[in-house]
Amino acid sequence: MLIALALIWGASFMFIKVADRQLAPATLILGRLGLAAVTLAAIVPFATGTRETLAALRENAGWLVTVALVNTAGPFWLLSWGETRIDSGLASIIQAAVPIFNAGISFAFFREVRVTGIRLVGVAIGFVGVALLVGAQPSGKVLGALAVVGMALCYAIGGLLTGRHLRTVPPIVIALASTGIAAIAALPAGIAQAPHRTPGWKEIGSVVALGIPGTAIAYLLFFALITKAGAAYASLVTYLIPPIALAYGAIFLGERFGASAFGGLALVLGGVALGTGAVGVASWRARRAPARQPL
Repeated sequence: MLIALALIWGASFMFIKVADRQLAPATLILGRLGLAAVTLAAIVPFATGTRETLAALRENAGWLVTVALVNTAGPFWLLSWGETRIDSGLASIIQAAVPIFNAGISFAFFREVRVTGIRLVGVAIGFVGVALLVGAQPSGKVLGALAVVGMALCYAIGGLLTGRHLRTVPPIVIALASTGIAAIAALPAGIAQAPHRTPGWKEIGSVVALGIPGTAIAYLLFFALITKAGAAYASLVTYLIPPIALAYGAIFLGERFGASAFGGLALVLGGVALGTGAVGVASWRARRAPARQPL
């Protein structure tokens, strides 16, 4: 299930790049979010019940709107706009820095999940990797890279707000509210910037792929992973997405990446490993300690 999720989300960067050829970012995310919301609306009543879903939406309306704008509408647009200027594989590498921003913001504002010690070192390493990636871009692509950095920042803030204020809400209800509210927010600009002629089949197919498997089904897989295997295991998808997205971009879009991209990837993923506690001094010592014989 983890591999399936990584393959789906890794392909999303490629599909965004294809759809960007004929669709404005606002129109692209309107189609993506609209399809995802309709798909989830058909599933949620069976998963949580209509009454329970409506009650959760009413009781948490304010924070659901906030999270929808910060964690879905904003980052979806930033990523789509950013990919009009940079390669899909590079966007996936920068996106992998979400846990780094998460750790940095939590250190400053969210005391209940604050990181210290070696994990702060990981945060610093991850930021160096992001700076390397952005700084290595030609002048015409820097804004695109910064837009994807903004997307990662939005995801980090949205995740922390969700953990603090929507902890008791079923995750699939949060997904439905996020996609539905974000689609409404994108509606005016999405319609105003819609193309005057019907896009090609590749662009339409990319929007469908982004909306149904790339958002709705991916949400369901992600929440199922959290439920069955735990959040720590589900977070491993962070490490799998960039190499998969790089492969998709190289094979299907002809993208090529230099040493700075791979160096940035190594720093970002290394920083994520340290910053999230996946790798640390304690775990290293545990691996080095000799195994105890059974008594």
